[in-house]
Amino acid sequence: MGGFGRFVLKRSANMLIVLFATLVLTIALLGPTMDRILTNAARVAIVEQVSQSKIKFQNSQERQHYIDERTQFQIKNLGLDEPWYSPKRFTNTVLKVMTLDLGRSNFFTSDSGSSDVRDIILERVPKTVLLFTTSTLIITIIGLYLGAFVANKSGSVLDRLNSAFAVFSGSFPTWWVGILMIFAFAFTYHIFPSSATPLTAPSEPGYIPDLLYHMLLPLITIVLVGFGSWAYFVRYFVVGILGEDYIAAKRAAGVQERKILYSHALKNAAPPIVTVVALSLAGSFGGAITVEAVFGWPGMGSLYYSAIGFLDIPIIIGLTYVSTVIFVLTIFVVDIIYAYFDPRVKVE
Repeated sequence: MGGFGRFVLKRSANMLIVLFATLVLTIALLGPTMDRILTNAARVAIVEQVSQSKIKFQNSQERQHYIDERTQFQIKNLGLDEPWYSPKRFTNTVLKVMTLDLGRSNFFTSDSGSSDVRDIILERVPKTVLLFTTSTLIITIIGLYLGAFVANKSGSVLDRLNSAFAVFSGSFPTWWVGILMIFAFAFTYHIFPSSATPLTAPSEPGYIPDLLYHMLLPLITIVLVGFGSWAYFVRYFVVGILGEDYIAAKRAAGVQERKILYSHALKNAAPPIVTVVALSLAGSFGGAITVEAVFGWPGMGSLYYSAIGFLDIPIIIGLTYVSTVIFVLTIFVVDIIYAYFDPRVKVE
């Protein structure tokens, strides 16, 4: 097997190890709480069944004894008679989650009415990907051109303004800026809705346009907060490349400054920029919790926020695993791209 093949196998093994370790840590943190919630849920279900049934009891002691017996039977049936860290239960839980057998939610359902955690999460993933992928692409495009432009005017007033805006915009959390945006553009000027949750049902024809309209305010907020820092980052790399000897040679040869800037300097700064774009996109799903919760965007982040409030353990474990998978896959793809195009990486 060649060097590239060994590199892919090594990165694949690392990816699986990270996924497994994250899952084990999540289960270890939530295990005792998960057992307590499942046990209480089993007892509540039995009590409801007894209340709705026509079974006659001679006294309250007999009724309680019946509920206790049925609860213990259900606990054993669910495997809760063993601690969460027992090898059998722990292995079954890890294998189920890694194969996306995430169980059922206790409080949430999908738009189709399913309580299956996999259905609920898969319904939310496209919305989070839509919002944060779109915002990351817009931030990247603005940052690339603005950063390269001010890099060519290093030390100018425009360069200083860009640096000041990067520091200013990066000093405030996105959720706080989001609250201000909602107050200004939803309650004061009534340009956008205060909640990003569309009012149209997913089954109706106008759902997609309504969803995109409700996405505008959180999208503008994320771009507004992010593009300044991104432009400063691009400017930092491009300034370093503009000082290289080959750039001076091209200028001496009469190559247009615009071509030098965008065709040569920016191209040579692409590797670290691509890496940061990928990491920013993958990392944005973690920050989606507060942003989506503030705007009410119906994605993974708002589901995560609600699941934590209700202590819906299957949803929390499922979302943690899916978010980790997205992040690790992104890093894996970036590593493979580098290994394919850079011979120095293949032999590492």
